[in-house]
Amino acid sequence: MDLAFFTPGELFSPVVKLLKIATLTCALLAPFAGTASAEAAAYPVEDLKLTENPLYAAGPLPATTCVERPVKRNDRKLARAYVDAVIACLETAWEQHLTKAGLAYEKVKVRHMNRIPRKYCSLDIGKDDSQAWYCDRNGELIFQFGKNWLADPYDLWLFRTAAMMYGYHVQKLVGIGDAVDELRYRNKKEGYEQERRRNLQTDCLGAAFMKSVWPIKGRTMKDWDKMLGLVQGDRPGDEPWYGKTGTMKIWMRAGFATGDPGSCNTWAAPSSKVA
Repeated sequence: MDLAFFTPGELFSPVVKLLKIATLTCALLAPFAGTASAEAAAYPVEDLKLTENPLYAAGPLPATTCVERPVKRNDRKLARAYVDAVIACLETAWEQHLTKAGLAYEKVKVRHMNRIPRKYCSLDIGKDDSQAWYCDRNGELIFQFGKNWLADPYDLWLFRTAAMMYGYHVQKLVGIGDAVDELRYRNKKEGYEQERRRNLQTDCLGAAFMKSVWPIKGRTMKDWDKMLGLVQGDRPGDEPWYGKTGTMKIWMRAGFATGDPGSCNTWAAPSSKVA
């Protein structure tokens, strides 16, 4: 995987945040096309690094605390500090979890930019006002805070964004990222489905982390419900990269219900569960 990214959707207001999620891989930068080796590939997914990854057997994430930093409207400096604090909480929880399970762990790098260069990590960066990317090549999370994300930063959206983006780093650490890159697909439909499995898994992993630090001081389930209500997946006419809104919420609820990455095995789920 070269890059995973978030950008705001076509509609944004202080009440409704539409955040598009995508994972761009080298394979998917070119048109989908069947090959002899692709046609021979087993499907559904049978790679044990994906369907039976040791991450799923490691149990729930450890219960830790995470204190939110103060934020203000249109204050980029405070928003950056807020996300940095959430990333620090993520590092604490995931380091404990992965090392206890005997799995590899490495801290993520974090970079804030006013404008991400167009060719960052060798891929085209869009012109969206606010974006978050994960660069697999150097294990780096990159955030660009624009007016869209700074207009109303008081809900859990920034928290959820950081937690979900960190999920791509977890996938890299446990071998899921590399395994996805090696997957073959027989047609365009299967290629899209594999990308949805990857993206939906990070939704679930982010929610599992949120459960591990819940209750967050000053927050109630109303805040969780509000944040969940802001989620939007693929709409009619969109390319089906991310999953329908209902599908995304199902996987987020699964992660939040247990706090266990074992609830996030999108690779073993039937196609109907990752639509």
